Amino acid sequence: MLKKIAITGSESTGKSTLSKQLAEHFNTVWVKEYAREYLNNLNRPYQPKDILKIAKGQKENENQISKKANKVLFSDTELIVTKIWSEVKYQDCHPWILEEINKQDYELYLLCDIDLPWKEDPQREHPHLREHLFNLYKREFETRKLNFEIISGTKEQRFKNALRFVKDYL
Repeated sequence: MLKKIAITGSESTGKSTLSKQLAEHFNTVWVKEYAREYLNNLNRPYQPKDILKIAKGQKENENQISKKANKVLFSDTELIVTKIWSEVKYQDCHPWILEEINKQDYELYLLCDIDLPWKEDPQREHPHLREHLFNLYKREFETRKLNFEIISGTKEQRFKNALRFVKDYL
């Protein structure tokens, strides 16, 4: 049975790096963040309808890549990220996203802390809201009673901490 683990949290917290490191360690695949690919190919400012397309693209990528996974699948982001992004940006979230969050079957969420330095990137929008966003994620996981761990520290410490939590879980 495939075990699914989400690496999640706000922007510029090392999710992609951690997802890749964990997948390599466990000799498996990982699901990249679809939003980055989608927005890189968008020739205009994104709109609420784009967030729904991103959510659907993320789910489709996960479905396709999970077929190649070796016992465990790591996902760089998941739909709670999309929900919070949509609510912060537009004070609303499409019902499809909310319904799909309830169907997510991640058994462990690794919530990346905001203790890494902010790295500027054209797709990143909220360097001044890092603490607020982190608290939104944490509250969401607690309210939903999801199995999550906070991953803090330097790049190397994050990997060691995440690896310990994943091994304990598996």
